[in-house]
Amino acid sequence: MAAFGARLRRLREERGWTQEELAVRTGYSSKHISGVEIGSRPSTLRFSGVVDEAFGLAGTDRSFDRECRRVRHGVLLEGFPEYVHQERRASEIRMFEIGIIPGLLQTPEYARVLAMGSVARGTITDDQAAERLAFLAQRQQMLQRERPPMLFVVMDESCIRHFVGGAEVMAAQLDRLVEFAASPYTIVQVAPFVMGERRALNRPVTLTTLPDRTVFAYAESQNQGHLERESGAVTSALTLYHQLAAESLSQAETVAMIEEARKGMM
Repeated sequence: MAAFGARLRRLREERGWTQEELAVRTGYSSKHISGVEIGSRPSTLRFSGVVDEAFGLAGTDRSFDRECRRVRHGVLLEGFPEYVHQERRASEIRMFEIGIIPGLLQTPEYARVLAMGSVARGTITDDQAAERLAFLAQRQQMLQRERPPMLFVVMDESCIRHFVGGAEVMAAQLDRLVEFAASPYTIVQVAPFVMGERRALNRPVTLTTLPDRTVFAYAESQNQGHLERESGAVTSALTLYHQLAAESLSQAETVAMIEEARKGMM
């Protein structure tokens, strides 16, 4: 992001344009352009596309669009940095996950196995795996703050049954879940397989509540993340989440299930 912004500033200055002049040419505010140039605001594909038009770089090897895709897709899904910006400000986070332990609750060893699996499949490089792991560790630091956000987690039972990294890695991960459940700032629940058709959500979703009570919903496809702000869609997702939580195991029942699964790995 810093390199992207520095290059934008350099090309703008080479043409003798002020930030205000580039703003007119792109339809973005000078404040937005300043944020991208200093690296405090990530570029979007739309922004990089209009910048390419302004500089005459569209479709070339030197295009900002090409650079933006490399920066944004090399480590993180498009849309995820925008979500993380809201996550850092959140007073409450509600999430539902299927198949794997949610990132904020992963041990370093569990996260590393998942990242190296992506390396083995050729979807990312070793360096990109290292960047993902460093980024996850940075996200997890917010849970160590004096007043961390309240974290409400509902996991499909597949999360604790999906065997990742061998017995030692998985056992340590389950131990971590039990530790999280003991925190006064964390509620952990399992949506059991026997819930069947009563499971209100069929794909992972995260809902972040800001201190002013604004709520955002975040969901991912295979190739892109989307942060939803529209009140109707967010309210619907929040309602489904509460219905899911109501049908799920209590935290005490969840801990008992996790501990039972843990015994099978000894």
